[in-house]
Amino acid sequence: MTIVVLPDLIPTCATALESLQALRAAAKVSVTAMVSNGAKIDSALFEANQEAAHGFAWLTTYVAALEQMLEWARRLEAAGKFGELEALMLQSAFGEYGAQIFGGIPMSQGEYVRPIDMGLDSATCHKFHSDALSLLRRQGNAPAVRVRIAQLIEDGHHFGDLGLDDETLEMIRDQFRRFVEAEVAPHCHEWHLKDELIPLEVLEHVAEMGVFGLTLPEEYGGLGMGKTAMCVVTEELSRGYIGVGSLGTRAEIAGELIRLGGTEEQKQEWLPKIASGEILPTAVFTEPNTGSDLGSLRTRAVKDGDEYVVTGNKTWITHASRSDLMTLLVRTNPETKDWRGLSMMLAPKQRGTETEPFPTPGMTGGEIKVLGYRGMKEYELGFDGFKVPAANLLGGVEGQGFKQLMETFESARIQTAARAVGVAQNALEVGLQYAKDRVQFGKPLFKFPRVACKVAWSAVETMIARQLTYFSAREKDGGHRCDIEAGMAKLLGARVAWSNADNALQIHGGNGYAEEYQISRILCDARILNIFEGAAEIQAQVIARGLLSGARD
Repeated sequence: MTIVVLPDLIPTCATALESLQALRAAAKVSVTAMVSNGAKIDSALFEANQEAAHGFAWLTTYVAALEQMLEWARRLEAAGKFGELEALMLQSAFGEYGAQIFGGIPMSQGEYVRPIDMGLDSATCHKFHSDALSLLRRQGNAPAVRVRIAQLIEDGHHFGDLGLDDETLEMIRDQFRRFVEAEVAPHCHEWHLKDELIPLEVLEHVAEMGVFGLTLPEEYGGLGMGKTAMCVVTEELSRGYIGVGSLGTRAEIAGELIRLGGTEEQKQEWLPKIASGEILPTAVFTEPNTGSDLGSLRTRAVKDGDEYVVTGNKTWITHASRSDLMTLLVRTNPETKDWRGLSMMLAPKQRGTETEPFPTPGMTGGEIKVLGYRGMKEYELGFDGFKVPAANLLGGVEGQGFKQLMETFESARIQTAARAVGVAQNALEVGLQYAKDRVQFGKPLFKFPRVACKVAWSAVETMIARQLTYFSAREKDGGHRCDIEAGMAKLLGARVAWSNADNALQIHGGNGYAEEYQISRILCDARILNIFEGAAEIQAQVIARGLLSGARD
C-alpha cells in the first residue's frame, strides 16, 4: 500500500525547523549560563557540566542535519527530482530526529541527552512545539512510512537522489563505483580475514585514477578538485572497503600540511610525488600516553648541524611500514610542556617489506593487531637517533607544528565523515540483500515489518549523514571556516555507520557473528570511525566549545 506523503511537506518541515532552531537557541542560552563565569567559558564549569555541553553539540548537529535535509529537498524539488522516496525520507528524518530531540538524543549506547539536561524544562520546551512539529513527530516516521521506504529501495539500486546536481561529480561517482565493484568488493573480505595489506596493484590503480592528488593544485601535479569531489570519491571507495577509502586520507593530510604550511621548495619537492603516488605518506602524530592530547607529546627532535635527531615513541600509525614519507610531529623546544614548541617534520623513510618492515636506521616498529580496518595495518614506532634533514622542517620555522596540524583538521574530518557514509551505505546494502535472500517462516526476512523498518531507517539516516557531509565540503570549497560543520558531519556519520552495521548484523542473526559473512567485517570496520580523527567525546567537546564560546556568532 502506498503511503501518501504529508501535505505541503516542505513548508511543514520548514515550519518545524523554525521551532527546532528556536529550541536550539534557548538551549544555547541555558548551557552557556551553566559553563560560563561572567563573559567567558570557565574550564572547571565546562567539565562539571560536560553532559549538557556535549548534549548541546549533539542538538546542534541534529538541527544542522535537518537544515541540510530540507535544503536537499528544495534543490531536488527545483530540479523536478523530488519523488515519493525522497519525500518520505525527508518526513522520516524530521519525524524521528524531532522526536529524539525532545525524547532523548543517543550520544552513544546508554547515553541519552534530553532538553532537561540542558536546563530546559517541559514548560519551556512546550513553547517550541509547533503544530507542524507535532504532526511530523506523530506521522513523519510511522512504521507504515518506513515500510513504504523499504519497498521503494527493495531493488537495491536506488536509495534516494543524492542531490549532487553536478554531471562531473556523477560521472566520478559512477567511475569509482565500477572500480570498487570490479577490484575491491570481490576481494576485500579475504584481505580482512587473512589480515593482509591491500595489494600494491590496487594502490597503483587508485593512484592512476588520481585519488592521491584529487584536491592538490594542478601546478603541483594534482587534479585541483574540491572537497565535495573528495567526499564522492571517498564515499564510493569506502562503500567497497574502508581500507581503500582511507588510502587517500594519508595523502590528503600530508598534501594539506605541505600546501598550507610548506615552503615553495617543499611544495615543489613533495606534492607532485604525493599526487602521482610515487611516494606514500603516513601521519605520525599520536603517542602512547597522549591520545587526543597532542599538546603533551614528548618525542624530541634536536638539531645537530644540518639534521634533526629524533628520539621517542609513536603509536597507532596507519600504513607505517609501506609508507615512504612521514609527517612527523615532534617537540623541538624542550622548555615547553604544551602545544607550543611542537614542529612538523617531513621525514623520509625506506619502504618496508614483509620480512623487514622497518629497515630505516634509527627507527623500529611493531604491528598492533586490530579487530578491523586491517588493510593498511597499525603500528607502534620507536625512534632512537633517527635523522631528518633540517631542510625538511615544515615551513622552515620551529614551533609551528600544532598550528599547521590544526589547519588540516577540517579536511581530515570531512573525509572521515565521507568514509563513514560509505561504510554506512555498505552496511545498508549488505543488510538489505541478506534480508531479501534469507527465508524464514515461509517468506524472506525483508517481508517482516521490523526487519524492513531497520533497513528503511538505515537508508534515511545514511542520507542525513551524507547531506551534512556534503554541506561541510561545500563550505570548505567556498572558502568558509567549517571546523564545526566538519566536526558535526564526522560525529553523526560515525554513529550512523556503527548503527547501520549493528542493525545489518542483527538482520543476519547468528550468521552475522560468523567471520565468513561480510557484515562481521563491516561491523569491526565501522567501530573505528567513532574513535579516530577525534573520538566522539572529543569531537563533541570541540563542537561545544566552538559554539558556546561565541567564536562563530
